[in-house]
Amino acid sequence: MKRKTGFFFDERCFWHSTGLHAVTLPVGGWVQPPAGGGHAESPETKRRMKNLMDVSGLTPQLALRSAAPASLEDLRRIHPDSYLERFKAISDNGGGMLGKEAPLGPGSYEIACLSAGLACAAVEAVLKGELDNAYSLSRPPGHHCLPDQSMGFCFLANIPIAVERAKAQLGLGKVAIIDWDVHHGNGTQHIYLQRDDVLTISLHQDGCFPPGYAGEDDRGVGAGEGYNINIPLLAGAGDDSWRYALETIVIPALARFEPELIIIACGYDANAMDPLARMQLHSDSFRAMTEQVQQAADRLCGGKLVMVHEGGYAESYVPFCGLAVMEALSGIRTEVQDPLREFIQQQQPRAEFAQFQRLAIDRLAQRFGLL
Repeated sequence: MKRKTGFFFDERCFWHSTGLHAVTLPVGGWVQPPAGGGHAESPETKRRMKNLMDVSGLTPQLALRSAAPASLEDLRRIHPDSYLERFKAISDNGGGMLGKEAPLGPGSYEIACLSAGLACAAVEAVLKGELDNAYSLSRPPGHHCLPDQSMGFCFLANIPIAVERAKAQLGLGKVAIIDWDVHHGNGTQHIYLQRDDVLTISLHQDGCFPPGYAGEDDRGVGAGEGYNINIPLLAGAGDDSWRYALETIVIPALARFEPELIIIACGYDANAMDPLARMQLHSDSFRAMTEQVQQAADRLCGGKLVMVHEGGYAESYVPFCGLAVMEALSGIRTEVQDPLREFIQQQQPRAEFAQFQRLAIDRLAQRFGLL
């Protein structure tokens, strides 16, 4: 079914700089300068995704939009002034390291505000019925950011900023946030850990980032108990495990919660080519997962689904995964063929591994009261 799908992006988001790094290590000492590359969180994965959409002919069939930066009022609903002032000062002074694995360059504060603004505008357009669903190509990403601490390439909590603005201005009620970035969505979890109006679900590689974290014991605190779900998957898990986790835990949890809006923190770093994770997904994995959640949104909240870009660091492969997601959102199939899909499908885990992971997912589902 063809849908009116919005695509929110701005060239300025590609201009955020992480400085001189070799993948994630600052250059210096024993770390040599990168040869032709640089920091993992480069603009190229995002730019190449947009380029592939353009040359495929998909972009002109979408509602292409930019947005105003998130306002200081928007930011203050999540972040204290002391943090925002520190962030802006480092940005104004040419950049540096703001937090753990969070390098920035000149102008990064303003670009981060724009990144959050794109997410805000995407949420508002869907809630107002201007669009059926929407995708925000936000950069820098946001799901690791705590209220007072940047982390993991993230400086502002893009999705919570968008959610809280919609609550304040549009009366939004219950929201479900699904994070399928391969790294745990610790910032979003922290912000909503004590809330029962926002369901947070994170699928991630067990122990990947933050290092050593799994999270299945963290279910929420006080009023938020039971409204935070973590699904740690074993390194090497492939298409079957991720789809089964959605089918067995995520979709039933959504049905039980009955949200008014679903937001996906859409990282592509669970793809088989990513340098910062060890998973085995391909473009059709992301296509199928998007279709699963869109179908749930159709049943539960009038199809209201927003996706906000997070991680994904394989420059050659993220574009194919991103295009598959956009095709699934819009209901428009292009002529693009993924040249690596069959190769990655041949590398999927053996049946014994898949069954072992399924049993672990079943145990989690029972623990969460979903089986």
